[in-house]
Amino acid sequence: MDYLFLVIALGLIVGGAMLLTDGSVALARRLHIPEFIVGLTVVAVGTSMPEMAVSMISTVAGYGDMAIGNVVGSNIANILLILGVCAMFAPVVLTKSNIRRDIPLNIAVSIALLIVAYTSGAIRRVEGILLLAGYVAMIWYSVRAERKAMAAEEQPVEDVSMWRVVFLIVAGLAGLIYGGDIFVDSATSIAKAWGVSEAVIAITLVAVGTSLPELAASLASILKGSASLALGNVIGSNIANILLILGACSTVAPLKLAGVGMVDISVVVATSVLLLLSALFIGNKKITRFEGFIFLAIYVVYIYTLL
Repeated sequence: MDYLFLVIALGLIVGGAMLLTDGSVALARRLHIPEFIVGLTVVAVGTSMPEMAVSMISTVAGYGDMAIGNVVGSNIANILLILGVCAMFAPVVLTKSNIRRDIPLNIAVSIALLIVAYTSGAIRRVEGILLLAGYVAMIWYSVRAERKAMAAEEQPVEDVSMWRVVFLIVAGLAGLIYGGDIFVDSATSIAKAWGVSEAVIAITLVAVGTSLPELAASLASILKGSASLALGNVIGSNIANILLILGACSTVAPLKLAGVGMVDISVVVATSVLLLLSALFIGNKKITRFEGFIFLAIYVVYIYTLL
């Protein structure tokens, strides 16, 4: 029965991704907002809701490892798996602001998590509040910078009612979140039946399951020619996972690192740095199909070492 639920969940996720992409692109054009910012905010936060739900429930239940492992695994999957798959369908082009501001910000946030984990072995309430404050500041700065950059440009206004835009976004998010929830439950039941530990479940199956909305939304964006929306979704989700999700969870209850090791968090930093180096020195401001293949290969090797 769990396998049937997995198929149903995938259908909901794919359908929700298509609706969310259409609604987000329409919103960006109607309100003169860059697609990247919509991906960084609306799409990223929306597709991060499965991670938020799983991590918050795990925190309240006293399973801090599951909460942290979910975020760590999701961030690794977002870059290596999601961008890898997207790049194999079509090269992902990066702008100057992506390379100079957005990806370095993702690296900085990842390093901050590594430092906190190394120095205290836990994310305490004070640190959680600081993470939340950092997320608000990041969103404000990014939106302000992008709006200034496009202030002088004429942008087409989408000829669609606002009600339709809201419906597409809400329906898309509902499909993604509900489908992701079913997937996580089914995958976790299957994994436990196979005798896999909770820490490994969190970093692998649960992380991939909660990242399926990002994968579906990003891939749908690539296929519809909105690569900036896909990139914004991935970077925004990674930042939201650390600042928003871990910030909120650790504010509710301190998160101790036990099953999730420093090596796993170091991989989060390494993948963020790899994305920047790939854009600067290999793909010349884009992630090519070859790089996408390399990203996927690295991810497979990492998961293999865990299992």
